[in-house]
Amino acid sequence: MTVADASAVNPVLRVAPAAPAEAAAYFRASLVFHADVSDVAAALAADGDPGFVVLDSRSTAAWDQGHVPGAVHLPTAFIPEQAERLLDKSVPVVTYCWGPGCNGATRAALALADLGFQVKEMLGGFEYWAREGFAYETWEGEARRAADPLTAPVDAGDCGC
Repeated sequence: MTVADASAVNPVLRVAPAAPAEAAAYFRASLVFHADVSDVAAALAADGDPGFVVLDSRSTAAWDQGHVPGAVHLPTAFIPEQAERLLDKSVPVVTYCWGPGCNGATRAALALADLGFQVKEMLGGFEYWAREGFAYETWEGEARRAADPLTAPVDAGDCGC
C-alpha cells in the first residue's frame, strides 16, 4: 500500500510525512530550542558547571510550592526590567514554568531572546521535574516524590532515549 492509498483511510497519513531532509531540519531545530527535564537534571547533577542557568518564570506563590534547586526566580513580567541584572548574557538560560499545558516558559524564553540572551525551554516544566522524581525545593525545604512510572523509568537510571 502506498502512502497515498493509506492516506485515504488512515488519519495519521492523511497529511503525508515530511521528506527526510525536511524532517531532520525540523527535529534539529526543535533540539536547538528545547531541553528535556531529564537532560537538565543530569547536567545539573554532574560535577562542574553545567554551562547554563535555569530560570523559573512563575509567580512567587508557585515558586514557594516548589522549584528546581539552584534556579533563578524571575517571573516573566519582570524579565524586561531585571534580567540583565540577574543573568549573564554569555551563559545560556533554560526557562521553565508549570508544565506542558502552560506556555509561560515560552513567553519567558521569548522575552529573554528579545533582550539578547541565548535561551532554551525545558519541556515538561516543573510538573515533569517533580513527576520524574527529581528533588525540588519549597519554602519548607527540600522535597521529592517517587517517580511516576508513566513519565520515568523506575528500574533504570534513564529511559535510554
